[in-house]
Amino acid sequence: MILFFKIFFTEFIAEMGDKTQLMLIALTSKHKLKDIILGTAAAILVLKGLAVLAGGLVSEFIPDWLIKTAAALAFLYFAASTIAGDDDDEEEEGGKSKIKIAPLAVFCTFFLAELGDKTQLTAITFGANEGMGAAFVVWIACSLGLFAADILGMLVGYLLKSKTPDGLLNTLAFVIFSIFGVYTLYQGLKLISSSVCQIPVLLILIAVVVVFAGLCLFLFVRRKKKKREKIQETNRIQISFH
Repeated sequence: MILFFKIFFTEFIAEMGDKTQLMLIALTSKHKLKDIILGTAAAILVLKGLAVLAGGLVSEFIPDWLIKTAAALAFLYFAASTIAGDDDDEEEEGGKSKIKIAPLAVFCTFFLAELGDKTQLTAITFGANEGMGAAFVVWIACSLGLFAADILGMLVGYLLKSKTPDGLLNTLAFVIFSIFGVYTLYQGLKLISSSVCQIPVLLILIAVVVVFAGLCLFLFVRRKKKKREKIQETNRIQISFH
């Protein structure tokens, strides 16, 4: 029991203020709370299982630059999709398929963001120190410690969503995802330059940022146009009824 609480509080403290907490706040602007909880819980269990049982095998087989690049692309995708917005009609038409995809989207985003993070390294260390005899206890303690810290992020995001004006949380989500995406991509490009082949890191980063900014501007304009058309269509329907 002492081992359990030691690992639990170590993981909890290590996760406090981490990027995944901010990420979960941002995700509340895109997905329902139950989808975030389901996706996050599944990702944590898988991640901690890999860390405790497989130790450092993941980092040996998957290069750091590939992990960073994949995580950066995931962050930038979510930033762009936040700008694009989701119409209520599209959500209704998507029906069950969207409900099924949402937890998977959260799972993949959280998985990539947390892979190689300090809490993952903490779990690997505990797994190595305690041995396979205590693997189950280490796995559960690490998972619950991480989830307890991240649930705070989810609740903060959920409260902000219900208290803040429309659009404010979406803007916050866009900023958070964009910052994480650009910074993580910078880390990935530096790793490629140092371990794979030399590349102009800043030049590539600037080019990606310019393209990303242009894409976001296009999506923002298209979203406003759709919203305007929807309002005009609603007004026409109301006039025809009168």
